[in-house]
Amino acid sequence: MTQRKFFRRFTALALVLFIFIIQLPSFGQAADFQYNTEYLQEVEEFIKEYYLHDVTDEQLMKGAVKGLFYNLDDYSEYYTKDEFDKLIEDVSGSFVGIGIYMGDDNGHVTVFSPIKDGPAYKAGLKAGDIIVSVDGKDVTSYSSADVSDLIKGKIGTKVKLGIKRNDSKDTLYFNIARDEVKVNPVSYDTVNKSLGYLNISQFNDYTVENVDKALNYFDQHSIKNLIIDLRNNPGGSVDQVVDVLKKFIPAGSIVHIKYKDGTIRTYSSSLKTPKYKLAVLINENSASASEIFAGAIKDRKVGTLVGVTTYGKGVVQEIIPLDNGDGIKLTIAEYLTPNKISIDGKGITPDIVVKNTDPTKDLQMEKAISLFK
Repeated sequence: MTQRKFFRRFTALALVLFIFIIQLPSFGQAADFQYNTEYLQEVEEFIKEYYLHDVTDEQLMKGAVKGLFYNLDDYSEYYTKDEFDKLIEDVSGSFVGIGIYMGDDNGHVTVFSPIKDGPAYKAGLKAGDIIVSVDGKDVTSYSSADVSDLIKGKIGTKVKLGIKRNDSKDTLYFNIARDEVKVNPVSYDTVNKSLGYLNISQFNDYTVENVDKALNYFDQHSIKNLIIDLRNNPGGSVDQVVDVLKKFIPAGSIVHIKYKDGTIRTYSSSLKTPKYKLAVLINENSASASEIFAGAIKDRKVGTLVGVTTYGKGVVQEIIPLDNGDGIKLTIAEYLTPNKISIDGKGITPDIVVKNTDPTKDLQMEKAISLFK
């Protein structure tokens, strides 16, 4: 989430101040201040006349609109079209591209990992590959953000990447067709013959269908004990987390959503008999929808929470597209656990507190495994 930062520069040797005194409307005390279009227009004209650099009406207007969100909470924000498109990709888990996680590493634009079953994965790109060219353009001096911009394109079109691999002097070339990439936030495996491990990294549009695949796998292997890992899960869709919880929570409430007018919407489960015994891993980066999950597990007493207190984001945002392509993310409600407890700013305390103090071990995972012995 974007942090608001203010930078002030004070130069001791040479401080040059040009103070312009203009006659702005007087609004008395701050408490009595009311929005006034004439005031806004006068400030705008002053900026246009005296600001050192050129600025367009569109830039000023978007700045003013963004300013409307200044005193709202940290989760409410105005997005330009490009920012909004990226937000939708992040939330939905779907985007058009070649499907790689990449970044800057030791002065090189490096593939951290190709997304499984994505275009780059199918073409043969590997973790550790260094991107040296895009469509014949040398990008060895480019940042990963600049390379990403070059790789972007419409679905069905191709991009040619030049790759250095394993310190080889030779360059490998890959022609990769851009396609819709669906990010699978679910991974799973068996710990032993009776215990399964299910990791959910985000509650995006593809979480439920992939959790179903995982549970089918566990059922085929007669596994009834599960460790569900929500550590570092930033949240996502309320609908997705509720639908996942319906597979584990017995009949009754899952979460309550409380709106500004006091209206409360309750999401419930109709599951007759839970199939699995659960341990749920949480940490300080488990937030939002993952806290809905943890809160339901704790209040309904259907599993044991292991780890450390969660982030404490107990509010719900709505994403609203605007006609010009920009968009808004606005806090519209708070959520309460099944016992109607607000966790905003407080988080959820685990049943068993375990800190991962040893970087060579996963003490939280070890504790969760021990619960099923």
